[in-house]
Amino acid sequence: MEETIIRAAALLGAGLAMGFGAIGPGVGEGYAAGKACEGVAKRPEEAPLLTRTMLIGQAVSESTGIYSLVIALLLIFLFGG
Repeated sequence: MEETIIRAAALLGAGLAMGFGAIGPGVGEGYAAGKACEGVAKRPEEAPLLTRTMLIGQAVSESTGIYSLVIALLLIFLFGG
């Protein structure tokens, strides 16, 4: 019985980790892309620089989502399996 509760809590925690861990990067990357589009609209000649800078910023922002994926996988395979 106790093992079932631990497994259920680990799987629930993994789902919550991915759910909440994806909100921040999703909002941040959307905001960055929107601002880059505004920047390209104002200064089209700077489009390559803006695009490169936006992609680097999005990669940094996505790292928190990857960390939450690692935590979720650890919960699933160490405690949930």
